[in-house]
Amino acid sequence: MAIHLYKTSTPSTRNGAVDSQVKSNPRNNLISGQHHCGKGRNARGIITAGHRGGGHKRLYRKIDFRRNEKDIYGRIVTIEYDPNRNAYICLIHYGDGEKRYILHPRGAIIGDTIVSGTEVPIKMGNALPLSAVISSSTSRKPYALEEACTVWEGVLIDQKDESTSTDMPLGTAIHNIEITLGKGGQLARAAGAVAKLIAKEGKSATLKLPSGEVRLISKNCSATVGQVGNVGVNQKSLGRAGSKCWLGKRPVVRGVVMNPVDHPHGGGEGRAPIGRKRPVTPWGYPALGRRSRKRNKYSDNLILRRRSK
Repeated sequence: MAIHLYKTSTPSTRNGAVDSQVKSNPRNNLISGQHHCGKGRNARGIITAGHRGGGHKRLYRKIDFRRNEKDIYGRIVTIEYDPNRNAYICLIHYGDGEKRYILHPRGAIIGDTIVSGTEVPIKMGNALPLSAVISSSTSRKPYALEEACTVWEGVLIDQKDESTSTDMPLGTAIHNIEITLGKGGQLARAAGAVAKLIAKEGKSATLKLPSGEVRLISKNCSATVGQVGNVGVNQKSLGRAGSKCWLGKRPVVRGVVMNPVDHPHGGGEGRAPIGRKRPVTPWGYPALGRRSRKRNKYSDNLILRRRSK
């Protein structure tokens, strides 16, 4: 991702940095409306996400996290902006005429081909199970190739030998990882996210996630090879509060300047201290260092090392 630096013409553009403009032209059959309760509230009107509200109207892009177009080659036609996530998305035209959105893998360009299945090459953007057998030939799929050439106006697929190994090797960078078989990718989907396959034993594979957590995943679950694109999103600096409001994010204020009804730190005359031994959350729990994960959770046995703080 290219970072564009603003010239200092106004105070709001000083030290501002945004990514290069990627336009969005969504297809009607791949978008849907979203029902918003508004301002970070749930269906009962209770605030569940603070400092939310306003923002530009959005349409939801239907992303193919399952990658269930098996053994059918597709080509990247466009790379588009998605207002619902930091990562970019790709429009894929498959050989059977299907069109779907997927997360944009880092380094993928328009015209690249991808495929998902159990015996596919280890190539950026391809989706396969963690225990898949790797194939080095694409000649066994004449239907997919024939259909692809018809849809893509005679453009042939490059049939290079991508890999000659018999299993997904350790150290492979992956993203969009399933936790439950068939449910679709749920891990490592943010911009720049990447996980690493570090071990295999029995029916499980050991992954190191972007947070630093090391956990077990079923070897039958699928993942996409490569890293999610738009890795420089953390270098952006919007420069002014208005740009943040367009994203639906309102100003974040300290608890000590609130009223007592809104926060335990609130109240008092002038600049008053919090009046407690230690800082607490708006719900009265210790704010610094307290673990918030539920005890005796079903997935505790799958986590070999907790994430770093």
